[in-house]
Amino acid sequence: MLLVRGSAGGTTLTGTLYERGEEPPSFKGAPDEAAPYVWVCDEFYAVESGGSVQEVAGEDVNVAFETPMPRGFDTREQALAAAEEHVRTQFARIGVDPGDVVVEIVPEHEAEA
Repeated sequence: MLLVRGSAGGTTLTGTLYERGEEPPSFKGAPDEAAPYVWVCDEFYAVESGGSVQEVAGEDVNVAFETPMPRGFDTREQALAAAEEHVRTQFARIGVDPGDVVVEIVPEHEAEA
């Protein structure tokens, strides 16, 4: 299992990439169990009011969350590219330039240490 973490504006978003042989999540909308790589991460966007307040680059942003949409991939490279794009897109949805997002890939066992 890999964690794909994006950081920008003083906040962080982390999603999970389940690799071949690992048990991906099973819930309504989860991808085909036969997918060797499964990416799961929150999706969110800025709203005028309501939602949760998140401080981004020193400013309060109201953020609404959507149900995570797991996605299955055939290769690790495809999954990692989609994960990075997803993380950058979520930041763009709250007004952060995707180029300002620092993305890191962390094996789960290293994240727990």
